[in-house]
Formats: sequence, C-alpha cells, structure tokens
Amino acid sequence: MLSHILGLFINPKKEWQAIHDSDCSVTKCYLSYVLILAAIPPVSGYFGTTVFGWSFGAREVVKLAPESALIIAAAYYLIMLVGVFTMGLMIQWMGKTYDAEQPLSRTVSLAAYTATPLFLIGVFELMPILWVNFLVGLPALGYSVVLLYTGLPIMMGISEEKGFLFSSAVLAVGLVALVCMMVATAILWGYGFAPQFVD
Repeated sequence: MLSHILGLFINPKKEWQAIHDSDCSVTKCYLSYVLILAAIPPVSGYFGTTVFGWSFGAREVVKLAPESALIIAAAYYLIMLVGVFTMGLMIQWMGKTYDAEQPLSRTVSLAAYTATPLFLIGVFELMPILWVNFLVGLPALGYSVVLLYTGLPIMMGISEEKGFLFSSAVLAVGLVALVCMMVATAILWGYGFAPQFVD
C-alpha cells in the first residue's frame, strides 16, 4: 500500500483508480499504511520538542520534558488513528445522501490516502519552528484537499459534479472536527494536562 504514495503526487487520478481496484480491508489498510505513516508526526514532534526545542526571537531554547512529550505524542498518534477511522465512517454514512453507498474498507482507504500529505509533512516537526511548520503545512493541507476532491468521485463511484458537493461536505465535517479537537485540547490544558517544560 505504501507504493501508492508516489502515484498520489505524480498522477492522482490514475492512482486513485488503482487504490479503488485494490479494494483493501480496513485491517490491511491500517497495518500496511495508516499505522506507519501516522507515526511520522508524533515521533518527529517528540524528538523535535525534547531534543531540539524551539525559541521565540532571541530567547533561549524551550524544550518539553520527555515524559510530558511522550504522553502528548501518544495522544497525538491515537487521535490520528481514530480520526482516519471516524472520517471513513462519516464518509460512508454521508454516502447515502449522495447515492454512493460503499463498504467501510473503501471509505477508510479514502480518508487514509487523503491524509497522506499531512502525515508526510509531519517530518518537519523535528524542527519546531512555527513559521517553517506553517509554511510547509499549508501546501500539504491544500494538497490533501486536492486529493479529496480528486479521489472521492472515483472511490465512491459517482459523477464529478456530485463528487464536488460530497467532497465539500466532507471537508466541512473535517474542519468542524479540527475545531472540536482544538477546543478539547484547550479545555484539557486548563484542567492541568498542560505540557511540562524542562527548566
């Protein structure tokens, strides 16, 4: 399944068709793709925040305590794994509205491969520099949206016109989920789950 990565960047339509035809199970999709790629951002973030740290202007470098960073990385990884599956469920559920009922394995594959640029760009978390992460993260997010709009009609077996509306609805659900995660993080930090820094 990792062989699809390059194709998604070179010829996404052709690669989406290949992904559709492979008809991978949810378990195989997770074992051979999601579990591997979703580990890139949390592992990079762990080393970036504990080994290299970050600084604001001329201030000294700030690092997270390894124990605190490990908890955050584990939660980050778990959220991504659950997020891919949840988006797959949502896409399958929303498919009824667009006369595009597909098995869960196909909708989870769609969610997983759509997130590929976001997984890969996680390697930049080795350098926890806000403007660098923003600079590379924005195009990755944009390309994930392109993959969604390109792949959804192929994976769900509907016309491009219907696919555009369906993709827009999926994108809206994804943005709402992102905002909910940010709010949940702020609430948890307020209740004492804030990261611990090295003195």
